[in-house]
Amino acid sequence: MLSAGLDHDAGRDTARVEAALREWREWLECLAGWFEAYPLDLTDIEDQRILWERAARNLILQVVDRTGCGSGWHGHCRQVLTWFLDRWGVAPEVARGLVDEAIGGRFHSWTGPDTVVVDDVAEQLALSLQPADGRTRSDAPAQDHLQRWLAVRESVPWHEIPDSGVDGPVVPLRDGVAEDIRAFDGAIDPARAKGLLSALELLRADAARGARLDFALLSTWQQHVLGTTQPPRFRNSPAFAKGSREHYGIGPDTRARLDTCLAESAPDTGRPLGLTARAARASLDVCFFHPFDDGNARSAFLTLVFILAREGIALDAVGLLRRVTFQADDPQDPLIFVRYINIHLAETRRRTADSIGSASR
Repeated sequence: MLSAGLDHDAGRDTARVEAALREWREWLECLAGWFEAYPLDLTDIEDQRILWERAARNLILQVVDRTGCGSGWHGHCRQVLTWFLDRWGVAPEVARGLVDEAIGGRFHSWTGPDTVVVDDVAEQLALSLQPADGRTRSDAPAQDHLQRWLAVRESVPWHEIPDSGVDGPVVPLRDGVAEDIRAFDGAIDPARAKGLLSALELLRADAARGARLDFALLSTWQQHVLGTTQPPRFRNSPAFAKGSREHYGIGPDTRARLDTCLAESAPDTGRPLGLTARAARASLDVCFFHPFDDGNARSAFLTLVFILAREGIALDAVGLLRRVTFQADDPQDPLIFVRYINIHLAETRRRTADSIGSASR
């Protein structure tokens, strides 16, 4: 009797294993079909970004539907997106980095992702892809992207860029920076949003007193951003970003060079330079000097907000300023960044003026 019971249990377990294997194989075949439905070419990425974005969005939704957003579903979602990028030529180690950066901790067990978050993850993943991602890091030539940025920085015609900051201070109807932090960073981690909001309050006080922008000031904000007990120090080793595609060197004068660059954000240094150009340039300086071990994108964003605030300007929206990735060696990216700031500033002025006009009628 006992032997028969054991045989029955073993047979039942075998059936379960077989059913699970069949289910897994069916899922893999389904994924393969989705992968092949988007035959993408990494070398033609600029013309295919919308297709990469659509593919990523559909794959996330497929994983959501298949897993029911149970425990650890987001880990499998990362796996599926990495497989997809690998299938179409992205180096595996680069694919993992890009996927992790795009998701950014915004998916959680037992919680289905909001449609806005899904769209944003897919968009960020598509925007971050570059033709060079097909090479492995060991194959790529050693380059110092900080030095490449400094060369681009000198070549950009900053003084020729239109400036929407010439019309003086503007106080918007709503605090677009704080609202974006609560929505975007709060979806990742409430503690992250709380730290950024504390840093925002501090930087606005610093802006009101006309503080000089340098690494020491950045570090006081970054203490709140990272939740550390002391202001974090300047990094002491080379840094990597964008899935290790960009490498930022380090030397005995790196911090001093950053301070020199940041000092140029003041309105009265050298030849007059537009406010939005100064804000964009300083923000990109922080990105590519990469002074901290973590949180450099947030530090760069706060830098931009500070420079505007120091001249009495706030924005009622910042979506274009936090949802894009810029390359250290692309001379067009600084121009695009300034254009985005000008768009947000012009729209803030327009909406504020419209509201005042409506109230006076």
